[in-house]
Amino acid sequence: MPELPDITAYSEALGERILGARLERLRIASPFLLRSVEPAPSELEARVVIALRRLGKRIVIELQGELFLVLHLMIAGRLRWKPAGAALPGKLGLAAFDFSSGTLILTEAGSKRRASLHLVRGAQRLSELDPGGLEPLTATLEEFQRALTAENHTLKRALTDPQRFSGIGNAYSDEILHAARLSPLTWTQRLEPDEIRRLFEATRATLTLWIERLRSERAGGFPEQVTAFRPEMSVHGRFRQPCPVCSAPVQRIVHAEREMNYCARCQTGGKLLADRALSRLLKGDWPKTIDEWERARPR
Repeated sequence: MPELPDITAYSEALGERILGARLERLRIASPFLLRSVEPAPSELEARVVIALRRLGKRIVIELQGELFLVLHLMIAGRLRWKPAGAALPGKLGLAAFDFSSGTLILTEAGSKRRASLHLVRGAQRLSELDPGGLEPLTATLEEFQRALTAENHTLKRALTDPQRFSGIGNAYSDEILHAARLSPLTWTQRLEPDEIRRLFEATRATLTLWIERLRSERAGGFPEQVTAFRPEMSVHGRFRQPCPVCSAPVQRIVHAEREMNYCARCQTGGKLLADRALSRLLKGDWPKTIDEWERARPR
């Protein structure tokens, strides 16, 4: 799922292309996409784009008259910038937004339709779509600490909770926790002050680093390779590959459609976190440390 750095890249690229442009037509191909009833799509047509913003993991396009297009890409939704009037691409195409400067196309891979579009009238209604999470790049250490420790959850859950922190998801939480050298399963209310500061600084540094990387990567173009799995990442999506800090093989826990990646040597003092399904199956054969795991795995 595109997260804060990816949404920032999309928003900046869109700003370069549609700020001041007129929305001429809105073509919705999938009946599952539009999640609002009022205003009607036709009411937004012929209006000029006056601002773009991020709302959690949503992209907000503001039009004249306090009208808003709110896009949530979910896991497989992606945006493409095409010449004006471009056709929707077969089964993947969900919608096309025809601006006077070109056409923005929304696609979604796979058979599940999770991406959403809300058409919103007024700032008050827009605020109802905001999960309310703290903006991690503008928060103070004290604000960060209050949001983090307001309830007692694991660090992984707290960082990815949109009501706690805005725009952080599965991929960048893995990277943040690795940079902070903290276990994803540490309880938030058991953290020492130094650990909270480390996490605060790692959050800001990691998100800023990836914003700059994606900005440099697109070099004025439109983001084309938005993915949660990048070779430059330290642990996310790098199961069994060497940690860039200590060279130990990256570990993971898979639950439903999500995976949690970490370095046992850097983050958990060498202890392997139990994958509930696999460790229950293996019982006594489940290795307890990264050294046991390395000795046992096939060469």
